[in-house]
Amino acid sequence: MRAAYVDTSCLVAVAFGEEGSESLAVRLLGFDRCISANLLEAELSAAFVREGVTTSPAGFLAHLDWVHPDRPLTPEIGRILRAGYVRGADLWHLACALYLSPTPEELHFLTLDRRQQEVAEVLGFQVAAG
Repeated sequence: MRAAYVDTSCLVAVAFGEEGSESLAVRLLGFDRCISANLLEAELSAAFVREGVTTSPAGFLAHLDWVHPDRPLTPEIGRILRAGYVRGADLWHLACALYLSPTPEELHFLTLDRRQQEVAEVLGFQVAAG
């Protein structure tokens, strides 16, 4: 099964038709399972409001599976920060992906954020967007 952890930057790009979003949308459809942390819902909702979009982002969220860590992600966070610095929300997404797949080579990590992509590559994820 081909699975991918999806960062908010990807769905924002698709939702607002940013450059390259059509090929990104096709790439997303190529995965059997797309997963994210529910932080994505808050980030995408905030982007909709910021851009004056009055509809709900629910359609963009409907095909995602959610990872819900049941413990602090201290080990994952430490591992990521040893690989390189990323901002808090990016750190959380990477930590959730590591929680989901402690062997990162087995999971694609989709992001359009260059720094997050670099750290994901160092960690061993298959970086599938960017």
